[in-house]
Amino acid sequence: MIDIHCHILPDIDDGAQTLKESMEMAKLAVQEGITSIIATPHHKNGKYENTKRVILQKVEELNSVLQKESIPLQVLPGQEPRIYGELLEDYEQGEILTLNENGQYLFVELPSGHVPRYTNQLIYDIQMNGLTPIIVHPERNAELIQNPDILYELVKKGALTQLTASSVAGYFGKSIKKFSSQLIEANLTHFIASDAHNVSNRSFKITEALDEIEKKYGVDMVYLFTENAELLVEGKTPYKEIPEKVKRKKLLGLF
Repeated sequence: MIDIHCHILPDIDDGAQTLKESMEMAKLAVQEGITSIIATPHHKNGKYENTKRVILQKVEELNSVLQKESIPLQVLPGQEPRIYGELLEDYEQGEILTLNENGQYLFVELPSGHVPRYTNQLIYDIQMNGLTPIIVHPERNAELIQNPDILYELVKKGALTQLTASSVAGYFGKSIKKFSSQLIEANLTHFIASDAHNVSNRSFKITEALDEIEKKYGVDMVYLFTENAELLVEGKTPYKEIPEKVKRKKLLGLF
C-alpha cells in the first residue's frame, strides 16, 4: 500500500520533530501495510518554507537510515504547497516539487477557512502547464463544506482531490466524516492518504478508513483508491468516475 501524503521527514515542519519520531512513524506505517510513503512537507503556508532542494536531500537521508535499520519502507519526495499566486513561477524556478518528482502531479493546499478567489484560474493554469493539481483534504475546508459546488466545478474541470484517512474514519468528528462520505458518493475524490504527522494524535489510519469504505461501498471502491495511489507514483492516469454534485438536502442540519 502507498501513502501519498505524510509529514514523516524530521525537523522540517509540524510533522516528525526528530529522526527518532520519523522512525516511529516508519515502523507504524509498515505495521499498517504501507510499503511506500510520499513525504509532503508544508511549503509557503505562512509558517514553513521547504523547497525542492531541501526536501530531496532530507528524503535521501531518511531512506539511508531506514535501510540501515532494515525497515522495509521507501520514502519518496513530495511537497504540500499552500495555494499562492506565484506557485507556477516558483515551479519554473525549481522550488516546487511534484509528487515522486515525476513532473505530473502537484499537491495544492487551500486555507482551512475559505477558497481564494483566484483558485479557479490557478488550477486552470497549473493544467495548462502540463501538471495535474490534487487538492488536499477538501473535506476540512469550511467554504467547501458550506458550498460543495465549488469543488464540483474544480473536479469537473480536471482537478483531482485527496481525502484524509482520519476524516473518513471519523477522527475529525461526525460532520467531516459525513461530508467525506458525500464526496466519495459524488465521485469528487480520487485518493485516500494519511496526512500523518506523528504516531499519537495524527497517525496513519489508512487501514481503518479503507475498512470503513469497504463496509459502505464494497471492495471495488477500496481497489480504486489503493490502485490510484500506485498509478500516481508510476506517473500514470488514475481512475476517475464522472463527478456529480453533492446533494444539498443531505447537508441540511449537518452543521
